[in-house]
Amino acid sequence: MKSRKLSRTRRRASILTAAAASVAAGAALLPNWSAGASAPAEPEVDARTKATFQRLADAVFTDRTNALVEEPGKGKKPLIDGFSGEVAVSSGTARTEDNAVDQLGDRKDGLARLGEKYSAANTSVTLNQTSVKGRNAVVKVTETTTLTYEKVRGDEPKTTGFQAHHQLTFKADRDGNWRLTGIRESDDGGLAINQTATPSVAAATKAKAGNTTPSAPRAATTRPAPSNPKNLTASGYDYKAMAAYAEKYWSNYNPAYPNFNGQGAGGDCTNFVSQSLKAGGWKHVPGYVYDYTRWFGTADIQSHSFVGVNEWSWFAQNSQRVTSLANVYQMDVGDVLQVDFDKDGSKDHTMIVTYRSQQGVPYLTYHSTNTYRRSVASVIASYPNAAYYAYRT
Repeated sequence: MKSRKLSRTRRRASILTAAAASVAAGAALLPNWSAGASAPAEPEVDARTKATFQRLADAVFTDRTNALVEEPGKGKKPLIDGFSGEVAVSSGTARTEDNAVDQLGDRKDGLARLGEKYSAANTSVTLNQTSVKGRNAVVKVTETTTLTYEKVRGDEPKTTGFQAHHQLTFKADRDGNWRLTGIRESDDGGLAINQTATPSVAAATKAKAGNTTPSAPRAATTRPAPSNPKNLTASGYDYKAMAAYAEKYWSNYNPAYPNFNGQGAGGDCTNFVSQSLKAGGWKHVPGYVYDYTRWFGTADIQSHSFVGVNEWSWFAQNSQRVTSLANVYQMDVGDVLQVDFDKDGSKDHTMIVTYRSQQGVPYLTYHSTNTYRRSVASVIASYPNAAYYAYRT
């Protein structure tokens, strides 16, 4: 990795040195704004400029995705280096993206040691909205990425994929050239495979007096896991229906339910898992919405336990609809994984298993960020310091 970082550092240094020399050479020709010279006119953002914003965003996220696939040392220049002039990346953002690509390269190497590799990838970006105020522009985009699993063990699913939403900020210089100065993940969870930012966490949720709120034991993340096979027929639930529902609506939300994205850390993740469990036979337990021993969800009303991460855990344990698993690798189709990213005792995210390989790797599907068949190994590689809670349904 040192050679990878060194080559990027030298390339960035030469770019920045050349830019500095150009600025110095032309400094005498620039107007002195503070001395009373008229400020340049505010730049216009026409359709061509918007299209370039979109292409640059595509390059940024494609560079990140490629870092999970390509071998280091191939000499391929980052796609963002191909932008200059009217729309380009600021030097600060270039350094940030270099660091992100290096981190993702390390993640790729760590996954390879766990027996997981990607053979190909495809990233595309859709421009959703461009807002311009003076010399500042905010660009909202949707990234759609698909990664093809390399057949290392031979029993991997074909692909994994996700949709992520981002907000990019651009600032125009005195010549009207736009520079990308910041990127913010706008999904509640921030759990895309090619993201390096710390995921958002929920404030600790406290139970109301009089409710029984058992604490689930943490699950180990080591392999191999002790054998704990799941009987897929004994409970009366249809686990294949749970998985089929989740994989049908992972990116195209079911309009029969409300969407809770944008309404706090975790967003729609637990609401989505509850819908999947309901599709497989979990029955409503009617009552007051804030009573954590009740569980129900329709288009019009949802209990806190249907949509809340911690509340779901309390209900699931109180009702004895789940048992805790000792290790995340014991999970099977229809089982649920929750994560406490900062280990403050309040769980932050909920996912459901929709595929398990013959060699015992569970694959998770979830909302916020919308994700399809991501391996539990990949989740742990991204968040090695989190606390994990595995539930057999």
